Amino acid sequence: MQNISAEEVKQRILKGEKLHLVDVREIHERQAFNIGGIHCSIGKIQTMQIDELEDWKDEEVICYCHGGVRSANAALILETLGFKNVKNLTGGMLAWGKNV
Repeated sequence: MQNISAEEVKQRILKGEKLHLVDVREIHERQAFNIGGIHCSIGKIQTMQIDELEDWKDEEVICYCHGGVRSANAALILETLGFKNVKNLTGGMLAWGKNV
């Protein structure tokens, strides 16, 4: 698993890059604020209910959460499931709010 900074993700969004963002937080957290992508909670990833992610196995996937811990865990799980290029948004939404 690799890490990616909030600043780099923001720059890539501003450049118009198509990013495969995966918000692994709970739905109420996502509803409060999110940076896009799809919602696939850490619970769904832990129980391997990830049908919506299967098409991205060979593409870059960036996981994010509130502080970066759940998304790091999700990224590791996805790697064990055969995802080739998974990144964790370092510091999660806390870093996004502070640095972006």
